[in-house]
Amino acid sequence: MHELPQQLANGLILGSLYGLIAIGYTMVYGIVQLINFAHGEIFMTGGFGALTTYTVLPSGTGIWLALPLMLLGGVLVSVIVAVGAERFAYRPLRGAPKLAPLITAIGLSLALQQVVEQFYPGAKSGRSFPQLPGGPFHVGSVTLQPADLFLFIAAPLCMGALAAFVGKTRTGRGMQATAQDPDTAKLMGVNTDRIIVIAFALGAAFAAVAAIAWGLRYGQVAPSMGFLAGLKAFTAAVLGGIGNIYGAMLGGLVLGIAEALATAYIQDVPGMHQLGGGSWANVWAFVLLIVVLLVRPQGLLGERVADRA
Repeated sequence: MHELPQQLANGLILGSLYGLIAIGYTMVYGIVQLINFAHGEIFMTGGFGALTTYTVLPSGTGIWLALPLMLLGGVLVSVIVAVGAERFAYRPLRGAPKLAPLITAIGLSLALQQVVEQFYPGAKSGRSFPQLPGGPFHVGSVTLQPADLFLFIAAPLCMGALAAFVGKTRTGRGMQATAQDPDTAKLMGVNTDRIIVIAFALGAAFAAVAAIAWGLRYGQVAPSMGFLAGLKAFTAAVLGGIGNIYGAMLGGLVLGIAEALATAYIQDVPGMHQLGGGSWANVWAFVLLIVVLLVRPQGLLGERVADRA
C-alpha cells in the first residue's frame, strides 16, 4: 500500500490526458449527435504539428522557449484538420441516416493515419519528441516528471477556460442552445453552422494539448498513437455521460485511476496474478466501462450540460 499515492498520481496524469481528448468527443456529440471516431487521429496530427514546429525552429532553441510555439503549431494543425473534416466530410451528411457519418468518421480516421504514415518523414516507426529538462520532482512519496507537471497545469487551465467560455460568452450560450434544440436555436438567430465549427475547433485544440503532453511524457509521436488513445477517450466520455463536458474530464480521471490501480494491484488478488500488469491495462479499462453502463447507462454525470442551462 505504500505505492498507493504514486499509483493515484499516475492515474490522475493518465486520466487528465484521456479527459482532454474526451472533451472533443463529448462536445461534438452534444451538439450534432455525432461520434467522431476520427478524433483520435486529430489528436495525433496535433502531436506531429507540434513536432514540425519544433524542427523548423532555429537550431539550439531551448525547449521552454519552443514549447509555446509548439502548442500554437499543434493546435493550429489539429484545428485545421478538424474544421476541414467538418466542412467536407460531415456537413454534407448532416441530414443523412446516422450510420453514414459514423462510417465516414471511421474512414477518415484510417485515411488520416495512412496519410501521416506515408508522407511524414520517418513517421512509420515513430518520431522522437523533445523532452522537458530537469526532474524528477518528489512530493512526499510521489515522483513526478516535468511532463507530468505540464499536464497537471494544462488540464485544469483548459477545463476552466472551457467552462468559462461555455457559461459566460454569447457563443457559449449559443452552443448550449444548439445542443438543446438546433432548430429553435436557428430560429432565434443562432448561426448553428458556425457553432458546430467552433465545437470541432475547440475539441481539436484540447486534443492537440493532450498530444503534446503525450509526446513529452512518452518521448515520441507515431501515426498509430491516436487509435487506442481515441478509444480510451471515447470510453471516458461515455463513462462521464456523453455530451457532458464536465463528465468527459471526470470520466477520464476515473478511467485513468482505475487503469493505474488495476495494473498495479489486480495481480495481487488471489487467483488473478495473470490478469495484472501493463498488458492488461486496456482490458480493465473497458471492463470498467461495461460495469458502469450496466449500473448507470447514462454515465456518471448523465445529462448534457445544455440540459441544465
